[in-house]
Amino acid sequence: MSKASLSTAALLCVMPFAVLAQGNVANYPSRPLRIIVPQSPGASTDLTARLVAQRLSDAFKQPVVVDNRPGAGTIIGTELVVRAAPDGHTLMVVASGITVNPSVYKRIPYDTERDLVPITQLTRFSNLLAAHPAFPGKTLPDVLALAKARPATINYASAGLASGTHMSMELLKTMTGIDLVHIPYTGGGPAVTAAIGGQVQLNIGTTVGVLPHVRSGRLRAIAVTTAARSPAAPEIPTFAESGVPGYDHGPWNGLFAPAKTPPALIAKIHAEVARALQSAEVRKVFANEGVETVANSPEAFAAIVRAELAMWPRVVKAAGMKIE
Repeated sequence: MSKASLSTAALLCVMPFAVLAQGNVANYPSRPLRIIVPQSPGASTDLTARLVAQRLSDAFKQPVVVDNRPGAGTIIGTELVVRAAPDGHTLMVVASGITVNPSVYKRIPYDTERDLVPITQLTRFSNLLAAHPAFPGKTLPDVLALAKARPATINYASAGLASGTHMSMELLKTMTGIDLVHIPYTGGGPAVTAAIGGQVQLNIGTTVGVLPHVRSGRLRAIAVTTAARSPAAPEIPTFAESGVPGYDHGPWNGLFAPAKTPPALIAKIHAEVARALQSAEVRKVFANEGVETVANSPEAFAAIVRAELAMWPRVVKAAGMKIE
């Protein structure tokens, strides 16, 4: 067979798939969509997913159902998405802990990069380190100095082992060499209550969750974890400004699809979600909660996921964290 014949044959083999892909996009969605949230109802991830679901339903003229599948640090729900048909009708909204899980769990039944396609980072927010008023340190340099002078004597509360708040502090410990004692709680509410009651000296929680207690004087703000100051509290400095250059940790919620979802479908979903997140109404809803909308490209979001997957093993190893 000649080279020309081979080229023609190859083209004929490819064409049906190209036509099929175009048809899928033109007819998408052909039935109701499902957004799996591998966390409980009421979590920030769940609330984000419901807002996105409503906007997609309006745009696509199809019902969009939010399906909460919590358990095993988001692994149970994520596995359902990984095993779903890659036709754009099953999506997932998940927190940034998905990039931590491969480092802390001994076995995970999927590969995050291989089995999922990032569509967009939906939102990002800062964590806030705060202290009980009786704690002697008033700034982050004070905290670092005290921790270095008295290793393993200062404790802090977080929302739980391997939570976004916990990882903020483990990253700080890795970057500064300090030794703090972690006291994990079953959520941000119990953790901040413990700090207010003086059971712990420091608390790391979401900025919007901790800020009311700072405003009331029951806690003292130390610093926020993102590279830029929080719009909700622009008077509070960042970790980077406070003696830890290069520090930047902002937990996020993101939208994913199963691997092998056609790029054209990813682009179509991304366009509608980005349009929703960039609307003044949606931005205001999130801003009132101290949350920044992002809506970056699939490529930019994939780069963030890749960078975090590469960063956390070193931090987790230094902390000695493992979950069976």
